Amino acid sequence: MGIKVAVVGSGPSGLYAAEALNDQGAVVDVFDKLPVPFGLVRYGVAPDHLSIRSVRNTLDRIWDREGVRFVGNVEVGSDVTIEELRAAYDAVVFTYGASSDRRLAVPGEDLPGSVAATDLVAWYTGHPDYRGPDFDDLLRRVRSVAVVGVGNVAVDVVRVLSKSPEELAHTDMPEHVLATLAAAPVAQVHLIGRRGPAQASFTTKELKELGELADAGVFVSPADVELDSTSEAAVAESKVAARNVKVLSEWAERVPRPDARVQITAHFFARPTQIIGDNEVTGLELERTAFDSDGSLVDTGERERLDVDLIVRSVGYRGLALTGVPFDESRGVIPHRDGRVLDGTNTPIAGLYVAGWIKRGPSGIIGTNKKCAVQTVGSLMEDVESGVVGNRSDNGRDLVEELHARGVAVVGVPGWRAVDRVEQQRGAALGKERVTVHDRAELLELATQSHPAT
Repeated sequence: MGIKVAVVGSGPSGLYAAEALNDQGAVVDVFDKLPVPFGLVRYGVAPDHLSIRSVRNTLDRIWDREGVRFVGNVEVGSDVTIEELRAAYDAVVFTYGASSDRRLAVPGEDLPGSVAATDLVAWYTGHPDYRGPDFDDLLRRVRSVAVVGVGNVAVDVVRVLSKSPEELAHTDMPEHVLATLAAAPVAQVHLIGRRGPAQASFTTKELKELGELADAGVFVSPADVELDSTSEAAVAESKVAARNVKVLSEWAERVPRPDARVQITAHFFARPTQIIGDNEVTGLELERTAFDSDGSLVDTGERERLDVDLIVRSVGYRGLALTGVPFDESRGVIPHRDGRVLDGTNTPIAGLYVAGWIKRGPSGIIGTNKKCAVQTVGSLMEDVESGVVGNRSDNGRDLVEELHARGVAVVGVPGWRAVDRVEQQRGAALGKERVTVHDRAELLELATQSHPAT
């Protein structure tokens, strides 16, 4: 009999791990606290990036494999403990990602109108557990936005806030989100990076999209694209940095579009020092930065104030600890060696493994997760060969059946497929691929009314 493995998290890393394990003859149960699968492919990738989001069609085929089950609407640590997983499975692979945001750590950060990009993204992608700011109300009175960060998520946020209703109409965003964005009076969006354009982490494809929007103009100060020696070295070492600087330099030479509905301004060498406001955000104070002769970033003492109604921080993701699993608080990841979870003495814990962002931090693209998951599965199978894994005594135990008996509303593949069909039907009625069902109660009703987990 093959080994039986629990994978915690049904995003790309979890499903790539399940696929690799199943290729080796393993039986795999993929747990997720949400009643629908695919993680950040569904709730992180920008809804207007249809080609990237379509990877879920490939991932969805993994559920057709014999010996692979989806165990949705089950929260590990609450509905089921780590100890129960370890008793019922030969191995457990943690792939639950990095869902928390990093803070700016400046005065005023907790004012209403200062929000995390993780919240805004969860809202506009229709995350069923979203409990953050009421953007349906907040965006009705927002004219000027500052997005702090220069990664792809920050660019996604700028693009979504700057697109016309017609440019977003084809997406699978919930209808209330589309209506709110269409009515929002946003006229100015600032993209802010504390270092220069050569050090930005966004990719050129995503950056260029900002300059191709139907009713938005883009402005970059020529001074921000003048390269010092540190930036020249970065451009020489990185093709991506060189391409990004080229795009931004072209924007710096553009004729302004004063008639555009939204004006996008990119600010580099600008560090937030204070969020201004009494009862809500009214502005953002920035300090000009520069690289010194050693290549270290220093403050110049020059200050600037932006009058803004909304500040979106997008300065990185970090993972969260899971009770019963070692965690590196400083890095926001589960400590590991070649995917094997390590205890406090840096010794591998037999049967515990990790893959994806909770293993290596928020880096790479979707394809990076496949390589990462395959590496972890390789370590796991080495441990099977050496006898470290595969000693489970109760081969007949089915933890999923036990969860049913406890009254947990487990969602299986048939339940997910029922949700999928409804979303596609609602989309077809509007001439698009799908409309995301965002309400958890509705998701559960669709998934469980006639489709028990299998």
